[in-house]
Amino acid sequence: MNLNATLFAQLVVFFILAWFTMKFVWPPIMKALDERAKKIADGLAAADKAKSDLVLAERKVVDELRKARESGAEVRTGAERQAAQIIDEARQEGARIIAQARAAAEDEAAAAAQRAREALREHVAQLAVAGAERILRREINPQVHAELLTHLKSEL
Repeated sequence: MNLNATLFAQLVVFFILAWFTMKFVWPPIMKALDERAKKIADGLAAADKAKSDLVLAERKVVDELRKARESGAEVRTGAERQAAQIIDEARQEGARIIAQARAAAEDEAAAAAQRAREALREHVAQLAVAGAERILRREINPQVHAELLTHLKSEL
């Protein structure tokens, strides 16, 4: 055989194989590679989007935590203010009740003292009348009068 004919036949078979490969084998392989590349690109894009969403979510979480802390601080401040107000009102009410009780006790004590004075005056008046009656029943004698007055003083 001739070397040129073999070379020519191999060249024809090579081109037929290349044409067959490019026409029927290469397109499905390229399609699969393109699909895979697209999936990888989509996955990378999704990963990038997820990273940006994560960063955004972290920022939102930080903002929400800050807002929650501020809101909690405001609520706590309001509650403390309200508690202080309630305590002040309770103290004022307690002071008012104590003042009323003291005033009532003072009024009652004053009334009791007044009743005691009236009773004492009545008793002193009765004793004075009794002493005058005794003096008038006896004969007038300075020594007896002095003795009666001393006895009357001891009764008072």
